[in-house]
Amino acid sequence: MSKKKSRGTYPWGRADLLTSGTNYKIKNVVVKPNQRQSYQTHAKRAEAWILLSGEGKITIDDEETVVGPAAIVMITPNMKHRIENTSATDDLVFAEFQYGEYIGEDDIVRYEDDYGRHHENWADVDADLL
Repeated sequence: MSKKKSRGTYPWGRADLLTSGTNYKIKNVVVKPNQRQSYQTHAKRAEAWILLSGEGKITIDDEETVVGPAAIVMITPNMKHRIENTSATDDLVFAEFQYGEYIGEDDIVRYEDDYGRHHENWADVDADLL
């Protein structure tokens, strides 16, 4: 049995697993300056984000909102979403709470991705990040 990772590294930044259970995960997520996550959905989980530092832009179902510290974002299953760090110098940091019947990293459909990743090519995603 392989050991699960506690940090996932991605082209846009990183995610550190803080705790998890059978139907939830809590992560600390860092998005590097001028980077953004893919525009994506998850079929079997909801997410809640609390921004801790930095400023950015969130896109949910094609609607963009500027956000900063203390912003709370709720994402239901199958809702298209992305977060972007709009700063040229500072990281954007948020706590991510995942909850659902399945919380595997492979529960993802990417609609747009700046780094050439898509559902059939997600090997660069840390599938073993608990």
